[in-house]
Amino acid sequence: MRQAREIIRLKSSSISAHEISRRLGMPRSTVREALKRAESAGLSWPLPEGMTDDALEAALYANRRSKRGHRRIEEPDWAGVHRELKRKHVTLMILWDEYTAANPGGYSYSRFCELYRAFE
Repeated sequence: MRQAREIIRLKSSSISAHEISRRLGMPRSTVREALKRAESAGLSWPLPEGMTDDALEAALYANRRSKRGHRRIEEPDWAGVHRELKRKHVTLMILWDEYTAANPGGYSYSRFCELYRAFE
């Protein structure tokens, strides 16, 4: 959070995101993201008196949509897929077709197969 404080402080001095990223040795995209989060949280320099690092982090990341590592796409019933594959004339392609019919915008066939192999 020290760098977030520094980003906000430098931006209050009318320094560009490019220059802030150069000074702090971090990617411009990270600086832009921190500035965007600070703006949406209504934070400006000087920060409110007594704002701890935990409070700053909570303010900046309050609207985070999902936790990292969590899948946003509906998961197939892998145990059911495994069971169905034991039946005669059933393939992963057929099961994937059924999955995409029920979940438009679901996993691509290659990702579906990859996840099934990991389950298996």
